[in-house]
Amino acid sequence: MTDPRHLIVVANRLPVRRVSTIDGSEWITSPGGLVSALAPTMTERGNATWVGWAGTAGRAPEPFTHEGIRLVPIELSRAEVQQYYEGFSNSTLWPLYHDAIAQPEYHRTWWDAYVKVNRRFADTVLDIADKDATVWVHDYQLQLVPGMLRQAMPDLRIGFFFHTPFPARELFLRLPWRAQIVRALLGADLIGFQTEVMAHNFRHVVPRFLDDVSSDIDDEVISWAGRSTVAQRHPIGIDYDRFATAASSPETASAVDTLQEALNHPRTVLLGVDRLDYTKGIERRLRAYSELLDEDRVSADDTVLIQIAEPSRTNVNGYAEIRAEVEQLVGEINGTHGTMTRPAVHYMHRSHAFEELIAMYRLADVMLVTPFRDGMNLVAKEYVATRFDDTGVLVLSEFAGAAHELPQSVLVNPYDIDGLKEAIEFAVSMDRGEQRNRMSAMRTAVATNTAQHWARTFIEELEH
Repeated sequence: MTDPRHLIVVANRLPVRRVSTIDGSEWITSPGGLVSALAPTMTERGNATWVGWAGTAGRAPEPFTHEGIRLVPIELSRAEVQQYYEGFSNSTLWPLYHDAIAQPEYHRTWWDAYVKVNRRFADTVLDIADKDATVWVHDYQLQLVPGMLRQAMPDLRIGFFFHTPFPARELFLRLPWRAQIVRALLGADLIGFQTEVMAHNFRHVVPRFLDDVSSDIDDEVISWAGRSTVAQRHPIGIDYDRFATAASSPETASAVDTLQEALNHPRTVLLGVDRLDYTKGIERRLRAYSELLDEDRVSADDTVLIQIAEPSRTNVNGYAEIRAEVEQLVGEINGTHGTMTRPAVHYMHRSHAFEELIAMYRLADVMLVTPFRDGMNLVAKEYVATRFDDTGVLVLSEFAGAAHELPQSVLVNPYDIDGLKEAIEFAVSMDRGEQRNRMSAMRTAVATNTAQHWARTFIEELEH
């Protein structure tokens, strides 16, 4: 059913990517939780536009329609990619918002580029928006857009969603441009966060910069400059049916058999699926596994760890260092505990197709999701969605947003290697009855709060 109100989604990237074909190139839908969450809602409305960067520097393509959604590309020069995206977004905001695990860098030229690009996104929206349109802006790269839109078109409905964490007040205060960002975010009518803790962190920051603000820290409504902003928890989900259906297919069962054969039929398969990023805690996970092998608490004769580390942001500072550390650890573990026919760790530094990941999830007896900090972490939910027989164990960092929704997982402090070792050992030895009780509860939670439910409820809250 169509909705007459124009819906505009604003995100750093478009929901498509260009791929080469025999006849040249074509646009295909990108993988990812945001695309699967928003595409059905946007298609159903019949009056929807997505504004975003096409992913390459230089002249932007002309607007076009893809699978029923109008796409409006944003142009970024090579210098803007370096300063706005790789610089301020991913070398200033990303580490700061992830508890300063890596040292954020503060450069005024990066901030200037961030303002300039946010202005370009906002101006593009203003060029196409009806006066009563609904605009939903996404994530840390575009925090200035709500304020820019509000100033130019006061009647817009504006939402903003943080896919990343929002940091504690003491960390956020380190940002030289903190006041500008807070004021701009308050241009939104509704700001969504992955957890209540993150929403509380934002509400706790606001009074520091606004003398006339009216808000209790524990109240979701922030009143300032004659208008109100709601800041509340709206945790994102996954496309549950897609994962559950694929997991139970004959093709997946056959792929799992093939993997088991290739691995020489280990008794226990541990799995990690992460972007190669310093926030994901991959090196700590490997050290914990290495020590378990050293102490004979698990055996490489019947246990194997598969670690997928997908390339990501290869030009951002710190990427080369974390890759070198991870690959060195993998080499050391295999050199000590592996054999010619049975490595202790199977490490893959590449992206995998959806069907491959589903087979990996079904293969895994224990899923290791142990980031130092994460807004949500959809891998945890994806694994749960594939466990239609209620087998398997999820070891989950208590600092991932998913931990708030999946308390039946084996929760762990990823900074504590001894605690991580105990959690892995406990997961490996968990009996089937306890696995079923835990997994059944988690599957119910994931099936209830789907990506489509998240998108629909956020937009309904924003518009009504």
